Amino acid sequence: MTTGTQDANGTTLKQRYEDVKARIAAAARRAGRRPEEVMLCVVTKSGSVDQIRELVQMGQVDLAENRVQQLTQRAAQIDEWCRRREELSGSAPKVRWHMIGSLQRNKVKKAIELVRLVHSVDSLRLAEDIQVAAARREKPVEVLVEVNVGGEASKHGVAPGAARHLIRQIETMVNVKARGLMCMAPLEGGQDAARTTFERCREMFEDIRTSGAGGDRFDILSMGMSGDFEVAVECGSNLVRVGGAVIGPPQVTEDATED
Repeated sequence: MTTGTQDANGTTLKQRYEDVKARIAAAARRAGRRPEEVMLCVVTKSGSVDQIRELVQMGQVDLAENRVQQLTQRAAQIDEWCRRREELSGSAPKVRWHMIGSLQRNKVKKAIELVRLVHSVDSLRLAEDIQVAAARREKPVEVLVEVNVGGEASKHGVAPGAARHLIRQIETMVNVKARGLMCMAPLEGGQDAARTTFERCREMFEDIRTSGAGGDRFDILSMGMSGDFEVAVECGSNLVRVGGAVIGPPQVTEDATED
């Protein structure tokens, strides 16, 4: 799909992208916040490589995948495209990849070579695996602790009461840095349930910051996907993970675990 090609709803990629940015800005203003406080991370898992290139050309450099195999392929393709652009024009955007899906232990090493931020640390064991895999890096791997706010069996994440303790444990690691929290809204209950979940997660985030756990750079609250990102922004999210609302109908079929 190209920027000028419409989907079944009659919208182009550029129109959807600009619409999502406008909705984020409006939600921020409703909450008395500045729109630039909220980062948009576009989830590209169901999009095409052509769409990703278009998004980067439009200035979108924060991109996310939820599977390491596809992340590896996409990162290589986009890096090569950026390299060619730099050769031709003398400059190219610096894409920042995010890992938002559940991270298997045997894929940690590959993932941390490619991503700017891991959103889904949900256990001490995973944090320890990242610590070992990152032993030779100059900078620590930045991560978010995923919290299962509602205790849903279908979701990953630490229990709310365990989040601060896990962050304190991560603080003892040289090669891992906790930058904040991530959560997902319940599958049931609509916008009201989403708001309740996001408000609880924001309260946890603020309590942890007040306690000093995580340090001065504990400052990212990743909440909100295509169906609820406006509610998330109103509740204090400063990073939203939006896929379908930007990408449109899937170009690549995948099991949905994040949007």
